[in-house]
Amino acid sequence: MNAFTTDSALREIPWLLHGFGTRRFGEADLSALAAAHGLRPVLLGQIHSAAVLAVTDALPDGTPGDALITDTPGLLLVIKTADCLPLFLVDEERRAIAAVHAGWRGTAIGIAAAAVAALRERFDSRPGDLWAAMGPCIGPGCYEVGRDVAEPHPGRPEWGKALRPVAGSPDRFTLDLPAANRARLEAEGVPASRISAAGVCTHCSPDLLSWRRDRRTDARLYNFIGIRPKD
Repeated sequence: MNAFTTDSALREIPWLLHGFGTRRFGEADLSALAAAHGLRPVLLGQIHSAAVLAVTDALPDGTPGDALITDTPGLLLVIKTADCLPLFLVDEERRAIAAVHAGWRGTAIGIAAAAVAALRERFDSRPGDLWAAMGPCIGPGCYEVGRDVAEPHPGRPEWGKALRPVAGSPDRFTLDLPAANRARLEAEGVPASRISAAGVCTHCSPDLLSWRRDRRTDARLYNFIGIRPKD
């Protein structure tokens, strides 16, 4: 089992370091990797929001938010997950990046769109130039939600496309987090050909951590993306 996996398109960008962690890749491993590449980790106190923070340095512990953006070399943006979707956005032209934590709440209120907008406003990124890579998360076959989650969200038509009723259970639905976020990214102008998904379910894979399967509040996967320091 590898310590982390990578996206094939993002691997081709020489100034970028990224990975989606497995259960073998813990906090100490993250710190060691960052030090080996001359990077400083930046973490958030994730709160299932649509808050995007632009950073030029590390943050105080527990700073609330659910997405980070930067064009500063030497920072390693970190998103922790245990069923939620980790999403990376990369503007290869302007050397700007985003790391996004997209659970069902963040997805429903448009965290992916907020990250695209923040890149555009802060760095003049064009959605058509972005690469988007979605890491492992709980798959729709393992992710049942209730009507409280499935109720329509105004202005979010992609939400309905990612929900399917469970046969014989009128108040239960399956939710496809990658499909919902892909639809939102496409609606924001990110080309479908530039959006990839790992297609790996955290609940099904013993190499990964799943809150729904393991019920551990202290265990998280570390997902990271950073701009290598300039020589």
